[in-house]
Amino acid sequence: MFRKHKIRTVLAAPLIPVALLLSSCITTPAPDTPPTAAGLSHFYDQDLQFESCEDYSVTELQEKTFDAVTRAECARLTVPIDYDHPEDGTTELAVTRIATDGDAKGSVVVNSGGPGGSGQLQAVIAANGLKSTAVTEQYDIVGFDPRGVSASSPAIDCFSDEQNDETGIVFPAGVLQGSWTAADTKKIADECIERTGGGARFLAEVGTPNVARDMDILRAALGDEQLTYIGQSYGTRLGAVYAEMFPSKVRALVLDGAQNPTLQSAERKVTQYAGFQRSFDLMADACTQQPDCVLGQDRDQALQRFHDIVRPLIDTPATTSGGRAVDFNTAIGAVIGGLYQSTTWPAVQAGIAELTQGKGDTLLTLSDGFVERGSDGVWSNYLEANVVINCMDEQRRTPEQEEKLRAQIWEEAPFLDPGESVEGARDGCEAMPGDTELTYPYAQNITGLPDTLTISISGDPTTPYEGGVTLADTLGGALLTVEGEQHTVAMGGASACVNDVVSDYIIDLNTPVAGTTCTLD
Repeated sequence: MFRKHKIRTVLAAPLIPVALLLSSCITTPAPDTPPTAAGLSHFYDQDLQFESCEDYSVTELQEKTFDAVTRAECARLTVPIDYDHPEDGTTELAVTRIATDGDAKGSVVVNSGGPGGSGQLQAVIAANGLKSTAVTEQYDIVGFDPRGVSASSPAIDCFSDEQNDETGIVFPAGVLQGSWTAADTKKIADECIERTGGGARFLAEVGTPNVARDMDILRAALGDEQLTYIGQSYGTRLGAVYAEMFPSKVRALVLDGAQNPTLQSAERKVTQYAGFQRSFDLMADACTQQPDCVLGQDRDQALQRFHDIVRPLIDTPATTSGGRAVDFNTAIGAVIGGLYQSTTWPAVQAGIAELTQGKGDTLLTLSDGFVERGSDGVWSNYLEANVVINCMDEQRRTPEQEEKLRAQIWEEAPFLDPGESVEGARDGCEAMPGDTELTYPYAQNITGLPDTLTISISGDPTTPYEGGVTLADTLGGALLTVEGEQHTVAMGGASACVNDVVSDYIIDLNTPVAGTTCTLD
């Protein structure tokens, strides 16, 4: 059986994992700080002891995955909680390796995004998605759960599974329906501090710069002189920050589904939800071409029809066979989860149709799958970690700024609009401990960085295409354009063309010529 952390629930509706927000005014540490100078040599000299992954599962999905993948082996990496004071406590990161059958040339470290996604699961996904390439023939695939995430210890905890099932708490209340007070945000912060091992001191140290430092220790513990890395979504932020901090330690970076490194937090959020509106519109277009479309056959009326169906959920949630309710925020979050790729649009349409009968089973299934809630009722800490890590990375906003942001988001993404006042929007991070180390724009003017590969999908709903163009230009690296409607592609095996480009780059460090384009299979 898997080990369940004390608290396993969420702070946000299912859209929050895509709200990859960061910003700051504090200077990022100087790059390539020698580990011995910071008193970190004993961390860098660790010898990872890989073993069975049986005791590394904290969710039903992880348990089933490790049961099915016998080649997976796991270990724990010890890193300091506070790099300025490495003697004042440590945290353990869960590491999973899918070893190559032959003699490994090194490791490819992968990150699944979020923040809050399990690197353990991503190692399995990447090994499977790249199994037909030379990458898995020559390199071990290694994933790690970042500090505070999933099987790493301590893990970020804020609410119980039962609380989440009953209330569907939205955090922060800046995007969807709901009104918050300062007392509400303080209560959330207090709950997170109380339930998370290490409390406020640990939560204050879960931001991306520390994860990048952790990843450099992992690189050394794996025996690699330089890092070979594939990161998707939030993983592009992590990869770019690592490049900024440790440029001479980079061998190869594949950054897939990239965030724009030049945007401030609020700008990025508005851009992101505009991308979801584009995907919603395409989904609605596809629906209205069907004779039985729940949104009707008039494209101009589809949005109003959607509002007519979901807005009543504010006062009268839909019911499910399991007794859980689906309110407006849960329904919207499930729809957003289903917009990540066009293959799940039919499920979104079916879920909306079901709401007209007062039922929410289909949308709840979409939501549960997106946030990794098991059939046993145990939630991963994906969303909790997502929110808290982003709180440590982003600029914090006043209530006035948050209300303005909510208005901008509802204007750019009207399918989110509950038809209520923007009043009551509040930055859920305002009472959280800690200060960010990140600067914006990040990853600028890096010297000594080798060629990188950024992948951007033309119809990416959450990290719009232009963000990848900007990141590639920022890093002075290559850009691969992929035509399609989904979020990320490099590790999923969804394009033989992409696999070939990624393999050529990882193996021989060859980047594609300018203008190279692939399509989803």
